[in-house]
Amino acid sequence: MRRSRTVALTAAAAAAVLVVTGCSSGSKSDDTKSTASGTEAAGGSGANAATKGIVNASDKKGGTVTFEMRGTPDSLDPGNTYYAYIYNFARLYGRPLTTFAPGPGPAGAKIVPDLAESLGQVSPDGLTWTYKLRKGLKFDDGTPITSKDVKYAVERSNFAPEVNSNGPTYFKELLVDNETPYAGPYKDKTGDLKSIETPDDTTIVFHLKHAFADFDYLVSAPQTAPVPQAKDTGAEYVKKIVSSGSFKFESYEDGKQAVLVPNPNWDASTDPIRKQLPDKIVLRMNIDQATIDKDLLAGNAQVDLVGGGVDPQTQAQILQNPKLKASTDNAYGGRLVYMAINTEVAPFDNIECRKAVQYAVDKVSVQTALGGPVRGQIANTVLPPDIPGHQDFNLWETKDNKGDEAKAKEALKACGKDSINTVLSARTERATEVAAATSIQAALKKVGINAEIQQFPQGKYLTDSAGAPAFAKEHNIGLMMMQWGADWPTGYGFLQQIVDGRAIKAAGNSNLASLNDPAVNKLLDDAAVNPDQAAREKIYGEIDRKVMEQAVYVPLTDFKVFLYRPDNATNLVSTSAFSGEYDYLNIGTTK
Repeated sequence: MRRSRTVALTAAAAAAVLVVTGCSSGSKSDDTKSTASGTEAAGGSGANAATKGIVNASDKKGGTVTFEMRGTPDSLDPGNTYYAYIYNFARLYGRPLTTFAPGPGPAGAKIVPDLAESLGQVSPDGLTWTYKLRKGLKFDDGTPITSKDVKYAVERSNFAPEVNSNGPTYFKELLVDNETPYAGPYKDKTGDLKSIETPDDTTIVFHLKHAFADFDYLVSAPQTAPVPQAKDTGAEYVKKIVSSGSFKFESYEDGKQAVLVPNPNWDASTDPIRKQLPDKIVLRMNIDQATIDKDLLAGNAQVDLVGGGVDPQTQAQILQNPKLKASTDNAYGGRLVYMAINTEVAPFDNIECRKAVQYAVDKVSVQTALGGPVRGQIANTVLPPDIPGHQDFNLWETKDNKGDEAKAKEALKACGKDSINTVLSARTERATEVAAATSIQAALKKVGINAEIQQFPQGKYLTDSAGAPAFAKEHNIGLMMMQWGADWPTGYGFLQQIVDGRAIKAAGNSNLASLNDPAVNKLLDDAAVNPDQAAREKIYGEIDRKVMEQAVYVPLTDFKVFLYRPDNATNLVSTSAFSGEYDYLNIGTTK
């Protein structure tokens, strides 16, 4: 999930693009060439080869591609997920209106039409966005895909939090209000959401409250992947998802395994970026990281779905072996590892207590726990360096980033406290996250802040624990480990869900600090409507500084993935559109 730049499209799509006044267009040099079927590698192998091109580029069909993951996803339902790796994976069976072209690094952040035949046509006032669907689109059962199916997908994902609470609610926040508030598709069967119109079966029109320069990025979310209303079973839909992509579900076992097979009603002529190579795609869940790493090294799995990288023991093994290291990729992906300080949990409603935490943390120790410099540089800002709008500054500087006990104790005293007892949350399946939390716990203890570490499963972390404000407050969770990647590659796509007070939700909340600053909210609105890219990026830097002034987030590292790619996997390319993960769209196998 995802940086503010206007990007070049594939040759097949370029002619259909509407150029919006105020935005510049163009491409940046890379090691790829555009073709009608996507971006092909210029060639090469070795360490970091997938950050420069597509490794083992191939159109070979057949075989089984195996994905493995630690823990379970929040959901495989495209309308009920908020993890970058599921945004990436869901494109195999759900086609959003737009998506990202397969390509290395920044080339993978190029927005291109997917279900739509071109990028959006925007009205002069910026308030209306119109998309035309490609001709000949079908669901896996052979029924035609219409604009009404896209509208319904947005309705169920944004207006039914009692059923689908995991994903963001950008559409609900952006779409113009109905005269009568829309109750959602499960309560209002009429589909009477007037802010989205479907004048015919191939046209969908979005009416916005205010101009929004990033709208083509927003509709790349799996929330616009079509869903036929007659086959939507609400919370049970995940068990029988209807496919619009190149693969469909053959079987699904909750918490265990999902099997995808080629969708016979997918038509390559309607889809210039997908290839439909393997005979089968298997996703195995609840596999411990050490086993995943062994399977990757042995070629028994092709991809670690979560894309967080190998565990520390495997990392050490790989770095000591030149042959293994040659099959790795180490890239930034617009991702920040940080700790949120919950302003709704006393005494962290007092900024002086938050300052004490900022000064106490030994970031070098945390970096070591996370795997060292190969897994990220020490961070001091919310915006990572590869998100346009990033500015270098450090408001809570300590000597050599190792913490300052004296400053921390001074801030604690100013807060009126000699000591604090709180809970620090982390995700059970993420060993390095727990290790980082343990490092923070030790540093905090030195200054009188006693943090009990409590672990929660990653699949429910945002819905049931850290991301459920009432639960967090009731259980004294004042500190929360977190990692964040941009929903799409702009400053807005990175910042909005974690700093906008209006985005706070009762469940599935990502603004873990419960920050609700009218000045920050206004700056976000100002950036959203500003047609000038440079001006928007300047605002994102201002937002970053304002957030850090309030000491609600402790930036730890600008995360780097360290991924191993098996020799029998084809079409592997590291993409900044999905946090440095491999692009999952066209992975095949020679096995």
